[in-house]
Amino acid sequence: MNNTITWGLLCFCLLFAACTNKEQNGSEPITDKYAIHTDGKTLTTVGLQKAIDDCAGQGGGTVSLPAGKYLTGTLVLKKNVTLNLEKGATILGSKNIADYPDKGRRKALVFAEKADHISITGEGEINGNGAAFNQGNDAPNRPTLVLLLDCNKVNVNGVKLSNSGFWTFRFVRCDGVDINKVYVEGHANWNNDGFDIESRNVTITDCVIDTDDDAICFKSEDPDYVVENITVKNCDLSSNCNFIKFGTASAGGFRNIRVSDCILHKCSKSLLRFWEKRVPGVTDPITGIAGMALEVVDGGFMEDVIISDLTMEDVQTPIFIRLGKRKVSENSYLKNVLIKNITASSVSYVASSITGVPGLRVDNVEIRDVDFKLKGGGKVSDAMVEVPEVENAYPENRMFGVMLPAYGVYIRHADNIRFVNMTLSTIGNKEERHAIVAEDVNGLEITNSTLQSPASELPVVHLKDCKNVTVPENLQ
Repeated sequence: MNNTITWGLLCFCLLFAACTNKEQNGSEPITDKYAIHTDGKTLTTVGLQKAIDDCAGQGGGTVSLPAGKYLTGTLVLKKNVTLNLEKGATILGSKNIADYPDKGRRKALVFAEKADHISITGEGEINGNGAAFNQGNDAPNRPTLVLLLDCNKVNVNGVKLSNSGFWTFRFVRCDGVDINKVYVEGHANWNNDGFDIESRNVTITDCVIDTDDDAICFKSEDPDYVVENITVKNCDLSSNCNFIKFGTASAGGFRNIRVSDCILHKCSKSLLRFWEKRVPGVTDPITGIAGMALEVVDGGFMEDVIISDLTMEDVQTPIFIRLGKRKVSENSYLKNVLIKNITASSVSYVASSITGVPGLRVDNVEIRDVDFKLKGGGKVSDAMVEVPEVENAYPENRMFGVMLPAYGVYIRHADNIRFVNMTLSTIGNKEERHAIVAEDVNGLEITNSTLQSPASELPVVHLKDCKNVTVPENLQ
């Protein structure tokens, strides 16, 4: 190796180590060196930021905070810097919105932009004091807990993220994000999503997410950017909205995304939703809307998505798939989706659905090896209701009404839909609706499936304006 290159690498390593050792092992504690307060009452943004800036200025390293409460406004992470929160250390967000200057699209407690090789690690906590800010769905001028823009090689490991004023952890146009063993608790305010993902080459593993809003949310706001190559695995998800959601923002695209081996169940609390008062049939205020919601409604696309090996409880609707026209969508598409090895128990009358709109058709969705126990109570009259198109409506499981004609799955404006080894049964009250209803479907296959018959004279499967159908005669 060239001697100049070798010496340069050695210098960089020494600088990196110096930064790390200065904060952790030097004679002067970081809190003394930078006049950082640990009482949780005295604003200490300046000292914390100076420690980060000095570390970055020396080539990078670790800024490690010992046990204590650090009251602060916005902190800006820099290239090659690790922010480590030792056990008992809590970064506590200021309750004064003036302490959060605008950064990127949103205010944030921890922010980074175009900062590569950054990390947040440790056994400590970042607490946003989120209840102190504006309340109400989509209320303005609130800080996200962690916001990363255009960063590469990001690592977040072990920390707790809690009580955001808005979204919890949002990362946009980042490349190479590794999130492991992170605990998210978000019930302090409206729009407390867990992870909002608009990035590439992302791995999320072994995390626990307990949020009022969507737990895992893939977003695509930039029409020129594709959200792709993402793995979510072995996570414990609880939400008072959607457990796993694609959208609603869907102007660009989603591609090559895998979600697997997750447990979905009710949240620890519900302070805002009160679903039992809003959705007929729901009796528990702590429920999720959809186990998985795959939504393309803003002109973008979705393809090559596999969701597998999930168990769902306390969910209103197991599966919601929607290709719509909330915004200009002439070239939009949603295709090549595989959902397999799912067990679910629902708490509402709202069936799963796979729907496009006239001119935009969902294509090639396979649902296999699933067992859904669904809340019964629908009547024959509910099966006769005309389902509205609502092409421009906000996508949600109940956008067509609470009682769809099917208790299991409703399909419309779709091609090449397959159900393999599916079991549908009802729990609770007598159920008179069809198990599956398909309208304007070209290519429907139901094989090796057990579908509970309605407690009425209605057929198990109802077909309207469908062709190329493979459905056992005993189900029609």
